[in-house]
Amino acid sequence: MELRLLYGVAYGHPWFGRWGYKFGRGCYGINQPIYQKAIEAIQGIPLCLLNHYLSISNNDISVIFSRYQALSDHSMVTLGDLFHFMLELRSRLPKENSIDSCNPATVETNCRWSPKRVEAATRVIVEALKKAEFRWVSRQEVRDAARAYIGDTGLLDFVLKSLGNHIVGNYLVRRCLNPVTKVLEYCLEDISTVFPNSEALIINNSKAKPRCKITKVQLMKDIAYLYKHILKDQKPTLSTGVFSAIPMATRIILDTKFLVKEYTEELSMKGNSNCSNGKTFKLLCTVISRSDEIDEGLKKPLPPYECVCLKENATFDELKQEVEKNFREVYWRLRSFVVETIVNLSVKGLDLVMGSVEMGQKLVFIGSNEDQIGMDDGGGSVIVDCLCGAKEDDGERLISCDICEVWQHTRCVRIPNNEEIPHVFLCKQCEEKIVFLSSLP
Repeated sequence: MELRLLYGVAYGHPWFGRWGYKFGRGCYGINQPIYQKAIEAIQGIPLCLLNHYLSISNNDISVIFSRYQALSDHSMVTLGDLFHFMLELRSRLPKENSIDSCNPATVETNCRWSPKRVEAATRVIVEALKKAEFRWVSRQEVRDAARAYIGDTGLLDFVLKSLGNHIVGNYLVRRCLNPVTKVLEYCLEDISTVFPNSEALIINNSKAKPRCKITKVQLMKDIAYLYKHILKDQKPTLSTGVFSAIPMATRIILDTKFLVKEYTEELSMKGNSNCSNGKTFKLLCTVISRSDEIDEGLKKPLPPYECVCLKENATFDELKQEVEKNFREVYWRLRSFVVETIVNLSVKGLDLVMGSVEMGQKLVFIGSNEDQIGMDDGGGSVIVDCLCGAKEDDGERLISCDICEVWQHTRCVRIPNNEEIPHVFLCKQCEEKIVFLSSLP
């Protein structure tokens, strides 16, 4: 399972969003608004519609929906609600044991009616839902059917309000707002089909609360099943209407591979708050390559300042070594960086750092870097103009037209990734021009 997609649907951000990473740049012309709309499109799909269309050919999905609705203390309306609850439940489950989630076996009796009258009204409503043969019926239909036996409409309204997504006997009373008619509907489900394993459901006497147990293994199987059948391998039943957006939205989320995090000096200082081995003297340092002119280079965006920790008796030679080590580890393009001088600071290598500069001072180091890969964007020599809207190289596989030399994504020109790039390729525009010219007398 792709965590970018799973966490995007559940939380509205990628998995690395837990550490502050956000949308940076998408491939195939995807931008922030498109990415956000794709997430919202999948998150907002109503579970009742999914259940209605998928249960015809796949009853397992309906069973999974009901299983976690029974475990939840609140009504889950959308697909985003379901995945969010399942992932939150996963974080609370012990590694080897199961978790108990209780749903009241009867309606709350803290009201002006006696428990006996509330229980009687509950039985009448459940019987009315049984006659509906497990189909969704409106609140008004249930209420009208129950009024033949219970004349107190206030009592019926109270019980109907309290019954949503509660277990009564061997049945789960489900309640959901119809997204089309905007009418509240009820449905009855036999929980013996939801929890087929006798160890998964324990029902005590009628005065106790039924306890629904689920293991982490079962939970992960259910997440993988929903991921495969709803997000990954869509069936023909999900190719029309509101569900037609799922494949496109899924692709957009998975094509968002570049994430960024706001990196500040405070963050760098915080990350190095506990300097070890007696290194208590801190400086904020950044670097610039000698290949750029100094005057022009300092106007360009520099790498964020890194916090460098030194001993109090450290020399400038040791400072340079620490700077080289830090930036080589953080930046691949600076893996061969060698410090030469420090901007606006004239010192010797054996001079002590402490006393020459102040604690927390910002320093810019100039040096040489043998590996220049990635330091230059090509100076505009490569022209990217793809059908998807991309105007620059985003790291995906590209192919160049042999006439106009404009680059496009192989996927966008219908060349599968498992096929080799053809020796000769013409873009659509050049191909049309050739066909037009050949038709001239």
